[in-house]
Amino acid sequence: MTAPEDKNPENSREKEIQQTQQAGEGKTVTSTGFVIEDELKKLPTRPGVYLMHGQRDEIIYVGKAVNLRNRVKQYFQKSRKKRLKIYTMLPQVTRFEYIVTDTEVEALVLECNLIKEYRPKYNTMLMDDKAYPFIRVTVQETYPRVLYAHRMKKDKSLYFGPYPDAGAAKETIDLVRKLYQIRNCSHRLPEEQGKNRPCLYYHIHQCQAPCQGWISPEEYRKKIQEACDFLNGRTEGILPRLQADMKKAAEEMRFEEAAALRDMIQSVSKVQERQKMSSSNGEDTDVLALAADGEDAIAQVFFVRDGRLIGRDHFYLKAADSEDKAEILQSFIQQFYSGTPFIPHNLMLSEEIREPEVIEDWLSEKKGKRVRIRVPRKGSKEKLMELAMRNAEILLSQDKDRMKREAAKTIGAVGEIGAWLGMEAPERIESYDISNISGYQSVGSMVVYEQGRPKKADYRKFRIKSVEGPNDYASMEEVLTRRFRRGLDEDAGFDRLPDLILMDGGKGQVNVAEKVLGELGLSVPVAGMVKDDRHRTRGLYYSNKEIPIRTDSEGFHLLTRIQDETHRFAIEYHRMLRGKEQVHSVLDDIPGIGKSRRKELMRNYPNLDAIRKADVDELAALPSMNRRAAESVLDFLNKT
Repeated sequence: MTAPEDKNPENSREKEIQQTQQAGEGKTVTSTGFVIEDELKKLPTRPGVYLMHGQRDEIIYVGKAVNLRNRVKQYFQKSRKKRLKIYTMLPQVTRFEYIVTDTEVEALVLECNLIKEYRPKYNTMLMDDKAYPFIRVTVQETYPRVLYAHRMKKDKSLYFGPYPDAGAAKETIDLVRKLYQIRNCSHRLPEEQGKNRPCLYYHIHQCQAPCQGWISPEEYRKKIQEACDFLNGRTEGILPRLQADMKKAAEEMRFEEAAALRDMIQSVSKVQERQKMSSSNGEDTDVLALAADGEDAIAQVFFVRDGRLIGRDHFYLKAADSEDKAEILQSFIQQFYSGTPFIPHNLMLSEEIREPEVIEDWLSEKKGKRVRIRVPRKGSKEKLMELAMRNAEILLSQDKDRMKREAAKTIGAVGEIGAWLGMEAPERIESYDISNISGYQSVGSMVVYEQGRPKKADYRKFRIKSVEGPNDYASMEEVLTRRFRRGLDEDAGFDRLPDLILMDGGKGQVNVAEKVLGELGLSVPVAGMVKDDRHRTRGLYYSNKEIPIRTDSEGFHLLTRIQDETHRFAIEYHRMLRGKEQVHSVLDDIPGIGKSRRKELMRNYPNLDAIRKADVDELAALPSMNRRAAESVLDFLNKT
């Protein structure tokens, strides 16, 4: 497919009215059968994050709420005055979902993480890549420090957070330093020991003067470990100790000390409510919680990537009466990770499974690195598991019937497609598309659906290397050859073959795909989407004949969703490459900006507008930049 520069495939969809009134009942039913009034009643009255989905089931808005039910209801109340953005967004909402949290702070940070991950169309206020602060512990030093950090870096330090604002992070740093007598200076120790007098913090008993060598590195390390445990959420023993000290100070009429201890107790209580949306180790972790009720079960998966909770998914399971939760969870793990190319470093489970060592070895072999399975018992990991469990239980109790309908709808649609083609229901479908403008920057997209649902972790992008000019057939041949050769080489992410390949074109595209598969000695069914004069799918080309399909069927609706998603993914990648090239060319003209600085700017900012909006201090903080270079960049961009 060739994508015109000035056209967006979303525009025609956005003009359609997708919400209709259910006759005689006065209920709003979206184009996907989502009954808004019924789903609003199921919303919990807890803090959390809500996600609005659009026509292609993409996330178009993410918001947070102290009370999910009250906040989401406001969007659909006709009497309320709404901003223009909300009026524009609401007709496109086909469904919404939510993630409950324990506090509003947790909801705030999770909202930030999700917006950075999905970049929803209508989150204009939060699209500036605002960085939330972290606490950095310099464990690589002989006498580590506890510092404020604007962002996580790949150094040898430990990072905790992010925190909702700078004040919360700095307040926590101040508390940790007081509790554990952590140094506040910038001396290089032990090289500079004894070169200066002990500072004021030593005299007010908030530091034990490592600058003088009056505490050994081993004793100091113990305090750092206690501080790290505290920042990780293990604060259980702190409050009783402080309360006992406060009571003793009051009894001995040391009232100033008692008041200071009281303030410290209040600070510790606030820190205990810190968010669980990010971890300090930066590792990839999947958190799996299972809720079961008879034959029905829900598996809730939280995805933690690079230390941040970036999303979740849930799966409806049908279990046998004789199965317990451990059996159901182990069976889910085997099915889920056999079909996904990405295996995280860690799996955190709500239940002990029967064969953890066997599953660990199997996952480690698939990943090529050691994978560990744990059931968290304490600290922030246990709290995150409790949150996942609570979400699973809410889904099971409130959304069980709806999830059954959705499961039947998606699996039923796949079954219809299989029946049209005379084959079993294809569990994994891969769809391909080409996007370019007159042959410029040709790219290919690979979109994956499993059991009728998009599996975005398996999506892949291809930049065309061997074809010049607008030749979609040759470009498609290159994409398919690269994809399936990597599959034969068992490259991670390409090692699972599809049950069905869908081509956007008809006979020509199908022939290209079958030629590539034949040359590689592979046998995979290939079907093409046959279009009418208005470029709408009217049938499938399969086994050298056109198969008519019912346009009012669930199978047809699924094919349409797959087709639209494949187009979107290709066009967005093409648009991104054009934008990067534009940024690249403009930055080349700025005095003092060489190759390394240009790469640094392109890595940290998505476009020129984002660079223009940055201030001098922010740009100067980048590793390869300095203040003079930052001023040069902003002066140049603001003049153009």
